[in-house]
Amino acid sequence: MRGGAESIGCFPTGRHYPGIAHLLRIVVAGLAEEFAGDTHLDEMSFVAIDTETTGRDPEVDRAVEIACVIFRRGEVVSRRSWLVNPGRPIPKESSDVHGIDDEAVREAPPFAAIAAELIETLAEGIPLAYNAEYDRKVLSAELARAGITPAALPPALRRNVEWIDPLIWARELQRAEKSRALSEVAQRLGIPLEHAHRATDDAEATLHVFSAFRRDPRVPRTYGALVQEQRRLSRLFDEERKVWRRA
Repeated sequence: MRGGAESIGCFPTGRHYPGIAHLLRIVVAGLAEEFAGDTHLDEMSFVAIDTETTGRDPEVDRAVEIACVIFRRGEVVSRRSWLVNPGRPIPKESSDVHGIDDEAVREAPPFAAIAAELIETLAEGIPLAYNAEYDRKVLSAELARAGITPAALPPALRRNVEWIDPLIWARELQRAEKSRALSEVAQRLGIPLEHAHRATDDAEATLHVFSAFRRDPRVPRTYGALVQEQRRLSRLFDEERKVWRRA
């Protein structure tokens, strides 16, 4: 049954009724239709996505590099990356972070020229990104500017599909640590990240961080339960952040 979580529902009395328990599964929001909610994570395909941009505002700044790393049944099976000409100068403060300057993208294609390949690659699995909301907004903004609306949307481009975000899990599983930056989380887990802030390296490190977190008993083993718990943790963090801001 698609959208099922691991737990089984019951009537208000708390009593389970024989013969209908399989009909009482909790419906989980945010699942891609390609996988049933009770699919074990080992049986799934993921697309780790990372973008490097001209600045910090995904609604205004432009992509200069995009990478997708495909992870299937426990191993990386392919890597795709694109340098993108943003059509504007890259500020020095941004180049200082990712190392991509105007000269590096001078002969690169604009986003519209690589969009078809990117969309095809995104269809390879469930989207996964570190601080996923940022990369999701970058891609959405670029597609909107290019006026591109795919006939068949891959999971990453559907509004109702939850991206898997290891940052949310880092906040929970490494709660005692001051920094949850990808490079520092990876270092604590013994995961190499040689070229931080380059899209392919960051995307692949994100996959390995996610794989390491999956070994923690607090992380659910099935797709529906993982998304359900991630959404719960995200809501809790948002509530905590509101308290911090008021304080």
